[in-house]
Amino acid sequence: MVAEGSYHHGNLRAALLERAEEVLAQSGVVGLSLRGLARDLGVSHAAPTRHFRDRQAVLDALVISGFTDLNERMRAVADAPEPVEARLTELGRAYVRFALDRSALLEQMFAAKHEGEPTEELRGLSHESLETAARLIAEAQRDGVVGPGDPVRLAQVAFSTVHGLTVLAVGGMLDDTPVEEAAELALEVLMNGLRAQRR
Repeated sequence: MVAEGSYHHGNLRAALLERAEEVLAQSGVVGLSLRGLARDLGVSHAAPTRHFRDRQAVLDALVISGFTDLNERMRAVADAPEPVEARLTELGRAYVRFALDRSALLEQMFAAKHEGEPTEELRGLSHESLETAARLIAEAQRDGVVGPGDPVRLAQVAFSTVHGLTVLAVGGMLDDTPVEEAAELALEVLMNGLRAQRR
């Protein structure tokens, strides 16, 4: 047990979110409660309410942290100095890595977008990675690497490809195919479809 006093101001919030994500992965939303988090961290039952009014507030904060992390990973790839085609492929890999690293949270992130009216912050964060992909596709089109088409719609198709693959992987539906191998094949097929046709 950790004494409540051992948490400095602000650290308890981070610790609550870290533990909440672990609980989410182990037992889903039904296993998550402020009382349970307090017990797990060895703090008073009232301590979590200083940071979160209820379980939904914890979930909302987790979802925001998830989209923030995903967006940072995607931006880092998109803004790297490598050739644009290499960055496009790596963008797909980055999404797959995030989805496997934080699979339980990923499910909650997309569920949150359909539960009531999302906040302005969540709406903006949830679209940022798609906008990053569309921006990179537009750059690839200018360089003659990717064929014509609405960059946003092409990005939507690309996202659905890698997201669908990760859903299959997390659900154990790839059987004996290693997820890395499946991801590389999916990205190869995707890039072949996006490439500008040479005449």
